[in-house]
Amino acid sequence: MTGISVRGFAVASATAVTTVGAAVGVASGDEQGRATDQVEIVAADATLLAEIPVGTNTQLHTASLTQQAESQAEAADAEARRAAQEAARVQAAEDAQERRAEQEREERERAEREAAEEAAREAQSAAARADAAADLPVQSSYSVSEVQALARQIVAADQFQCFSNIVDHESGWDHTATNPYSGAYGLMQALPGSKMSSAGADWQTNPVTQIRWGVNYMESRYGSPCGAWDFWQANGWY
Repeated sequence: MTGISVRGFAVASATAVTTVGAAVGVASGDEQGRATDQVEIVAADATLLAEIPVGTNTQLHTASLTQQAESQAEAADAEARRAAQEAARVQAAEDAQERRAEQEREERERAEREAAEEAAREAQSAAARADAAADLPVQSSYSVSEVQALARQIVAADQFQCFSNIVDHESGWDHTATNPYSGAYGLMQALPGSKMSSAGADWQTNPVTQIRWGVNYMESRYGSPCGAWDFWQANGWY
């Protein structure tokens, strides 16, 4: 089928198309050649937007081309939006992760500061208790209640019950208690009893010396008197 060319969006009218078709149909010999040349000259001189077959509804064809262009533009816009949304999502996830890491770091640092402050307070408290215990007068004999009162001045308040539980089982708060079979001695039944000399030379007669040694032993081996009591409950000894 022979086609015609259009310049821009200026399309030949239906009458012109009909006239050209009629001229081509009746021409013969050189006349037909000249008619064909005339159509080709028009095509060569025109700026082609699209090649539209003769007989085609040019308005519908132009609308179709426009619709295709619009669809492609919409698809490109949709892809650009999708890419932008994905980039925003990835950035938001990275920002959230950074915020969580920063919060965790701050919480960890705060917990470390609080632990250090608590340890410092406990150290000061322990030192104060030790100083107070060192000033306690030594007696020739002690009742159970007197020994317990001394222990309360030395052992941390939140650890005293655990310490008391162990002493209850080991010696019944008798600082001179001696195991006739093993030789274990004192409130904590140290074996041998001479271990307590690290806390003072009067370890045999002074319950304060024994209590200080017992607290140091429980803290160094089990972390605290309550840690020692947990072990004692599980094993029957510490």
